[in-house]
Amino acid sequence: MFGRKPKKSNNTRYYEVLGVSATATQEELKKAYRKAAIKNHPDKGGDPDKFKEISQAYEVLSDPEKRDVYDQFGEDALKEGMGGGGATHNPFDIFESFFGGSGASAFGGGSGRGGRRQRRGEDVVHPLKVSLEDLYNGTSKKLSLSRNVLCPRCKGKGSKSGASSRCAGCQGSGMKVSIRQLGPGMIQQMQHVCPDCKGSGEVIDEKDKCPQCKGQKVVQDKKMLEVHVEKGMLHGQKITFQGEADEAPDTETGDIVFVLQQKEHPKFQRKSDDLFVEHTLTLTEALCGFHFSLTHLDGRQLLIKTNPGEIIKPGQYKAINDEGMPHYQRPFVKGRLYIHFSVEFPEAGSLHLEQLEAIEQILPRRMVDQMTEMELDECEETTLVDVNIEDEMRRKEQQRQQEAYEEDEDNGGPRAQCAQQ
Repeated sequence: MFGRKPKKSNNTRYYEVLGVSATATQEELKKAYRKAAIKNHPDKGGDPDKFKEISQAYEVLSDPEKRDVYDQFGEDALKEGMGGGGATHNPFDIFESFFGGSGASAFGGGSGRGGRRQRRGEDVVHPLKVSLEDLYNGTSKKLSLSRNVLCPRCKGKGSKSGASSRCAGCQGSGMKVSIRQLGPGMIQQMQHVCPDCKGSGEVIDEKDKCPQCKGQKVVQDKKMLEVHVEKGMLHGQKITFQGEADEAPDTETGDIVFVLQQKEHPKFQRKSDDLFVEHTLTLTEALCGFHFSLTHLDGRQLLIKTNPGEIIKPGQYKAINDEGMPHYQRPFVKGRLYIHFSVEFPEAGSLHLEQLEAIEQILPRRMVDQMTEMELDECEETTLVDVNIEDEMRRKEQQRQQEAYEEDEDNGGPRAQCAQQ
């Protein structure tokens, strides 16, 4: 199967590195790796070579095929490519995948081949207020922002000589671990930024500090950014400037993120790619027709009119195709513009008897005209009063709650008295 049979080599060292027997189960291997990897992680002051050796041992023994080859023929067989074991993975990748991607960050960013791996700086988020006109037409806004940049005098070293010493408080990891006893057999392990080096892992001699940044490694700088708001962008949409946030030594610079905040418009409302506008008609306009001009978000005047003989009912909607919001990144495709009509009726007493009689000649006959005198005599006469239905319903609900409360008190009184006796 393999051609010539390989010469057997050391097949116990990996077990010894993890501190387990050759018959260890997968669960025992995991526990052993967890304990050894955390103890020897370089960001906690461990030996990088030892950490690499632990990761290599776990990588082989956690793979059934590689473990079988290792148990039979030893390390040399794996180096020759048997069991797919020719290449080894980055030990820090194994660590991060084992701990769900959080292991390295728990120790201040982790370490890579030949030293500390770069952390990623935090993103800086700014709200950007825009009008509905801005989102309809598109716009550009120039903004001046202050940010930290690496000191140009010391190149971000913080010292005149470029030298620094390892922080004794955290052993260069930038983090300190404290353990608190919660109870018998229960402890809590907490990590916090080292107060001595403020998380940098190094300290600079006072006399050697850079005169420009005072040992801080960064200085303040102003940056002018031009933000392009494209047609059809949405409220809450983000515009990202990659790598423009605060700079820091040994850190991948984060992004500046602008979040669009649409201001309320006095006339138009937006729903996705559609626009809505309210318009009030007189009763004459609703019955006999109308026309009016509507100023759109780009300044155009739209003529809105009804067809001859068309009647508009209160609460009715009309739509105009392709006059809504442009689609994002497809600005020539637009939604609809909806007009919601309300009808304003004449005030009581504003129409004279002659006018009412003239209207009656035009409109359909009233219901009263279709009833006989006998039917009218059989009806009981009533009086209509004006009401605000919302206030009316609110008042009735409060009254029901008060009555329910009083009923509970009445029912509970005798029982409470019996309980005291």
